[in-house]
Amino acid sequence: MGMTEDLTYWTHEQKCLKAVESLAKNSFTALYCPTPQAAADYIITNAADSVTVGFGGSMSIVSLGVEQRLQEQGKEILNHASPALSRDEKMEIMRRQLTCDLFLSGCNALTLNGELVNIDATGNRVAAMFFGPRRVIVVAGRNKLVDGTPQNAIERVKAWATPPNSKRLNFKTPCADTGFCSDCNSPDRLCRVTTIIDRKPRFTDLHVLIVNADMGF
Repeated sequence: MGMTEDLTYWTHEQKCLKAVESLAKNSFTALYCPTPQAAADYIITNAADSVTVGFGGSMSIVSLGVEQRLQEQGKEILNHASPALSRDEKMEIMRRQLTCDLFLSGCNALTLNGELVNIDATGNRVAAMFFGPRRVIVVAGRNKLVDGTPQNAIERVKAWATPPNSKRLNFKTPCADTGFCSDCNSPDRLCRVTTIIDRKPRFTDLHVLIVNADMGF
């Protein structure tokens, strides 16, 4: 890397480390990962004693390429994202994710104060993040960090995560056409369940990996 890239990486690193420090103060198990590969390796290590592994539909997790590695280890993969599944089959997998051994998810936004902010259409992903699975690992790229309040984080989600996700999922929403949130009332509206996890849930072994790379939306 050249000087500009080095200094940019260093600046992102300081923000990542600040987020990790705040998450630890909020009782989360938090780790700084200098690369996506470090995050992937952490997941594989922590999945060693897991039989069932749930995937919450995160593009950040997809980019790590861990699903195939876990499948090759004989893990039962619970991924509702396959287009070949019927609606009933998807629902059954989402319900089973709530009691899996390990649940993997991204995070729509994460404040430097250590608050996880997410918006769902169905709620299965956010529900599994804070109760049910034996262990949860959340991966957040540096582009998800917000230097502000949970409200600022919600604004980040609606500006930068919801439009591309709606387009990716072929939802018929205004933001999927324009790229801008209009607080719509579309039947396909993605923004239906908003959660803020500001402390580690009492009975959930929740790990948060902050990666010094842009990941997902």
